[in-house]
Amino acid sequence: MRFTTFSDRAARMVRHPGFYKFAVLVAVSGGGAVAYADARSDPSSEYAQAGPKKKLVVLGTGWAGTSFLKNLDTSLYDVRVVSPRNYFAFTPLLPSVTCGTVEPRSIVEPIRNIMRKKTGPIRFSEAECYNIDPTNKKVLCRSTIGTNLDGNGEFELDYDYLVVALGARPNTFNTPGVSEHCHFLKEVEDAQRIRRSVMNCFEKASLPNLNEEERKKNLHFVVIGGGPTGVEFAAELHDFVQEDLSKLYPNALELVKISLIEAGEHILTMFDKRITQFAEEKFRRDGIDVKTNFKVVKVSGDAITMINSSTGEVNVPYGMAVWSTGIGTRPIILDLMKQINQGNRRVLATDEWLRVLGCENIYALGDCATIAQRKVMEDISSIFRVADKDNSGTLTVKEIKDVLEDIVERYPQVALYLKTKQMKDFLDLLKESEGDVVKESVELDIERFKKALSQVDSQVKMLPATAQVAAQEGEYLAKCFNKMKFCEENPEGPLRIRGEGRHRFKPFRYRHLGQFAPLGGEQTAAQLPGDWISIGHSSQWLWYSVYASKQVSWRTRFLVVSDWMRRFIFGRDSSCI
Repeated sequence: MRFTTFSDRAARMVRHPGFYKFAVLVAVSGGGAVAYADARSDPSSEYAQAGPKKKLVVLGTGWAGTSFLKNLDTSLYDVRVVSPRNYFAFTPLLPSVTCGTVEPRSIVEPIRNIMRKKTGPIRFSEAECYNIDPTNKKVLCRSTIGTNLDGNGEFELDYDYLVVALGARPNTFNTPGVSEHCHFLKEVEDAQRIRRSVMNCFEKASLPNLNEEERKKNLHFVVIGGGPTGVEFAAELHDFVQEDLSKLYPNALELVKISLIEAGEHILTMFDKRITQFAEEKFRRDGIDVKTNFKVVKVSGDAITMINSSTGEVNVPYGMAVWSTGIGTRPIILDLMKQINQGNRRVLATDEWLRVLGCENIYALGDCATIAQRKVMEDISSIFRVADKDNSGTLTVKEIKDVLEDIVERYPQVALYLKTKQMKDFLDLLKESEGDVVKESVELDIERFKKALSQVDSQVKMLPATAQVAAQEGEYLAKCFNKMKFCEENPEGPLRIRGEGRHRFKPFRYRHLGQFAPLGGEQTAAQLPGDWISIGHSSQWLWYSVYASKQVSWRTRFLVVSDWMRRFIFGRDSSCI
């Protein structure tokens, strides 16, 4: 008796002429994924006759671009990635790199490591995109590699879809001398230069031919900008000096001074006032000189010139300065905005689906773009017409409530206004505008409807330029692209209405998951959703766990945690490498 193995039966089944029909039938009933896989191996299939894949070009490998690539089904498109750096950097830990708490290679992941884990092939080019041609759907690129065998290394790429995730550059506000004399903290290379500069300042101050005044100047570290990056760097530098460099340079410790300059009234203005107050008090206790209401107007090789309304102009000598005051627009983005008549904006304007306004098939996300949230009053006539199902020319409260859910999803400022005013529904909103008791049976004409909604657009807010926003945008857009291949419906429309005219994708909605502000001394301020504030050592351990879990790979996760452990045991590395 001959026993037939499972593999023998499977082989005969595959050779059977009716196998592919059966496989396609089963796959369709189960969602289509298997039908897609089998169709690829059958040259006579419908997939093979459908033509080439759409060309998808992604510019940038920062938070937005990498999040998009990680969540994209790359088997659906012909994907090409262009970036001047061949890695992703976990930028929230850059302040830790500046002082040797974490090593540079621990926070970077080669982009090709991420690409090789995808189901479909991705081609990567280490180059800089210097021009976008939306009319001809081309991007012009230039190799950033030092040695080019083919001359200038320029090339162009065609695209069907373009995802712009180029990030931003430091904003100097055209302050004289900043670019020449200040350090920035946007890239890994910036953090490495700052680390070398700190050590050079200490080594120079240890030279025997300098007097005490010159030593003080060399050991004066100035941080310009009281946002999260500037505050975290100042805290890291203070810990580095007190815990590590004080043992190596005992004679220099008393001469070290750290100054934090902020043009506004307080530091960390995007945080809760309790965190701002605690941070300012802690810095003063630690000896960090916090100067608020000071605006830097000039930076020279020897001194920083700043003005204050009460003291006037002040010149401050310094040894090293770090500029951390905001983000500016990259030249390529400025050029694209001029081409599509967005020249008066700071960054690219997109709709709620992250499509660049005025362009076809171009998407932008991350720090180089912002969502131009539509205002209710711009579409008020359309909203009224859709809600007025019986064409009576008036709306009842019930008719408005029937479409309120769709209004809130299309215009999130409505929900935010109701929450801010502690209102439950539209009836409360109507009572506020009418200033009197309003019954459910009331009917509103368009003027009263406009009056009720006239204030909600005051709650329109711009999304912050943070890694958290960029990562969520990348994930959202990737999910949209994963569905676009199988759906040709138009996602546009002024309003989603229950039962008809729905978008195939919901608009992007940012979900704030909280934010941290490390303040040094193993203390961190945490502000989480629900107005939950925590400050102290427990928040520091929460910060460790969150930042470790958010690493892009297990390799970087292990390296970062091991760097933290090494620092606890051996201290920070003070070499100038």
